Amino acid sequence: MLAGHERLILIVNLLYIAVFTSMAWRRSNYEFVLYAGVVIIVVVTIVSLQARVRFARTILWGLTAWGFLHMAGGNVRVGDGVLYEVMLLSLAPRYAILRYDQVTHLFGFGVATLVCHHLLRPHLREGVPGRVTLGALVVLMGSGVGAVNEILEFTAVLLVPETGVGGYTNTLLDLVFNLGGGVLAVLWLYLAGSFGSRARTP
Repeated sequence: MLAGHERLILIVNLLYIAVFTSMAWRRSNYEFVLYAGVVIIVVVTIVSLQARVRFARTILWGLTAWGFLHMAGGNVRVGDGVLYEVMLLSLAPRYAILRYDQVTHLFGFGVATLVCHHLLRPHLREGVPGRVTLGALVVLMGSGVGAVNEILEFTAVLLVPETGVGGYTNTLLDLVFNLGGGVLAVLWLYLAGSFGSRARTP
């Protein structure tokens, strides 16, 4: 049985998934119809695990925001393109930094790193030193989730050749921002006193 705030989070997820899937279907944007299926699988997995795993509200809302940002990025039209292509800051024009897409990767895989830490924490022995090593491992776990995401994007390219995923440079920049998000997530856990086996839930 889901708690009150968990039911609210579930409703928010179902609403944005329904809206953006409908938008993608009407525009024959089958890439994001496929991604909607992935988001649904993630939501179902979280709901099925929640009674046992007890993800904190911070993580649940973070996952919700990530899913929303991702689905909005490919469906909300901005000029002749979509939100994912919008430059937020012109930090390195040659490499199209900083785009909405990259900020979404930074945020999203920061949240993925929080999930990895949450799942790993019950298996840690108390009093074992090596917080820097543990931090590096958690960052690498989050980056591994990011690598799986790039494989899913490659699958989308194979299934829907007209996808706007981008080329080699885009993929590598995505991985860089995934790593940056993981590092920021671990720093946040440290500062919040929420890192390691005796951590309090953020």
